[in-house]
Amino acid sequence: MQPAKIDAAQRQALQTFTLDRPRSLNAFDNDMCRTLRSAIPRVARNPDIYIVALLSSSPKAFCAGGDIVALSDAAKSDIEIAKTQLRDEYSLNWLLECFSKPTVSFINGLCMGSGAGLTAFNTHRIAGENFKWAMPETKIGLFPDVGISRILAKMPWPIGAYLGLTGRSIGRADAQWLGLATHCISSSHYDDILSNLSDAQPVDPLLDGLNEIQPPGELQKEKEHILEHFSEPSLEGVFQSLARADAKGSEWATRTLTSLKKCSPTSLAITLRHIQAALGFDIRETLIEDYRLAVRCLENHDFHEGVRAVLRDKDGKPAWSPARCEELSGEMIDRYFAPLPDGELDLPSRSEMQAARV
Repeated sequence: MQPAKIDAAQRQALQTFTLDRPRSLNAFDNDMCRTLRSAIPRVARNPDIYIVALLSSSPKAFCAGGDIVALSDAAKSDIEIAKTQLRDEYSLNWLLECFSKPTVSFINGLCMGSGAGLTAFNTHRIAGENFKWAMPETKIGLFPDVGISRILAKMPWPIGAYLGLTGRSIGRADAQWLGLATHCISSSHYDDILSNLSDAQPVDPLLDGLNEIQPPGELQKEKEHILEHFSEPSLEGVFQSLARADAKGSEWATRTLTSLKKCSPTSLAITLRHIQAALGFDIRETLIEDYRLAVRCLENHDFHEGVRAVLRDKDGKPAWSPARCEELSGEMIDRYFAPLPDGELDLPSRSEMQAARV
């Protein structure tokens, strides 16, 4: 029998779920997704449970993302299996968004991709001293999914677009500034917090009393650069703005331009359009579009090539198709956003979720 990948335990009024794949930095797979999807509704209906905590057994990561290699393999062998895995995860994200009880994520390490989706919809998100958050999907032929494009769209514009396009990681100071973390608390306090929560102590005064206000982070110091270049409404405009600054000797523009040129051009175009559109979406609508875009990515070249270059062969030399943003056409990107012939992601409305007492 394989060991459990999520350790579930009830401690009086506290229900904990501990991600337990430390060797893979808690890469989130379909088994883990289904474990949480089946457990959360039962927790919602249990009157003895006041609060839920999401934890990690790894000292390095809360969750470094989804098990992307497994997803690519599934899509190559039977794309219907891969599509089911996408539906399962996006349904879990919606379940977490609609969940009726306080949920606290304890994040002290890497939190990327699927990890961001697990934590973004919790009522409380604690950033420890080693917190690192990123959505680096454009580097592997994907886009910021799991509902995060809506989160990015709501950030002070165009900070979210910058983070989504570049995949840059940020620490807890910037996460607190942007609302990705509700509290910054040293991991040395985690055991005491869990003990107090198990006694059903009110979570807000408990965490507020331990919160450590952070000085401005690196991202805040660079916001003028971001505003100057990423306020452009088109991907072409962003590249042109950075190129002009690069020609004038801007080291920031040079670094950023170099980073963007390593990303899938198709992913960059999809990401910017998705984040711009998500400003008018709610989380449910964002997840429905996430599914549409993700299915298109599974059907096309760049995702599988990104997985090969970054995660499988690790040569760091993906052969994107097309290779340059200038080779993209509007029609090529429109196809990613077109309705799926086999049906869209079906998510219950928020009122239906509430009626089901989740």
